[in-house]
Amino acid sequence: MTATTNAPPTTTRSHGDSGAPPRKRRSLGDLKVAMIFIAPATLGFVVFYIWPTLRGAYLSFTEYSLLSAPKFNGLANYDRMIHDSFFWNALGVTVEYVVINIGLQTVLAVGIAMLMYRLTKSITVRAIILAPYLVANVVVALVWYWMLDVQVGVVNTFLGWVGIDPIAFFGDSHWAIPTVAGINVWRHMGYTALLVFAGLQMIPSYVYEAAEVDGSTEWKTFWRITLPLLRPVLVMVLVVTMIGSFQIFDTVAVTTQGGPINATRVIYYYIYERAFTRFDFGYASAMALVLFAILAVVSLVQLRLLRARESDLA
Repeated sequence: MTATTNAPPTTTRSHGDSGAPPRKRRSLGDLKVAMIFIAPATLGFVVFYIWPTLRGAYLSFTEYSLLSAPKFNGLANYDRMIHDSFFWNALGVTVEYVVINIGLQTVLAVGIAMLMYRLTKSITVRAIILAPYLVANVVVALVWYWMLDVQVGVVNTFLGWVGIDPIAFFGDSHWAIPTVAGINVWRHMGYTALLVFAGLQMIPSYVYEAAEVDGSTEWKTFWRITLPLLRPVLVMVLVVTMIGSFQIFDTVAVTTQGGPINATRVIYYYIYERAFTRFDFGYASAMALVLFAILAVVSLVQLRLLRARESDLA
């Protein structure tokens, strides 16, 4: 008989297998490399975003100009804001601009996206549609300012040919804000249309095939299928457009400078005037902080009411 001994199994390691500790060291090495790469962006974010935000919040509780050190005055700037008719006028003008801009831009962007989706998916067409967005705000504002000039503008010249009296697009208080909104709609609607177009491409084709089998018309399919399935994209578009609309400044600064009679003095331009024309940095910081709070609240309400995290595609 042969005796058998149960020896513990031996584990053979290859030369390159170093076990858990080297893997941990390798992970720490990757983390260090990642930290080195994100350090410049983090530094820029802290220097140009976090620190100015904290500094602005502090200055909102002070009386401060460039000629003297900040002097703490508590809530005096906010109390002054409540009784400032120019602030409320600027806020009202901004809301008017936001409503016109978001309404027109969203409707036109969805229409352009649907046309691209149905008729052509050419990259050349997309580039042409995006072209106005690539032009600087100041350049766009100057070009439209010349085109809409009441004396020599090409638009008023054309209106004269068809028997319509010249319109003071930037000089009439009733036309000024719709004109500024129209300029920015023209510049941004191509970019917004491409976002919506990307959302359309994410909708499965079998959904439309099923609707066609059920006898659904194009109009019913758009309202009952396309729009509900586009909701996450449209929510993102609405939030981004709303935030950008509240920050309108360049077009107003180039064309109307807040006129006529404060008809286009939006909140950003009013903050700029207070800070860099009258050197009232404490009050301007308070208005900027209030604007930040308004944008945060409105964005959260939009995301909540429009159910941004949910999709109707099951």
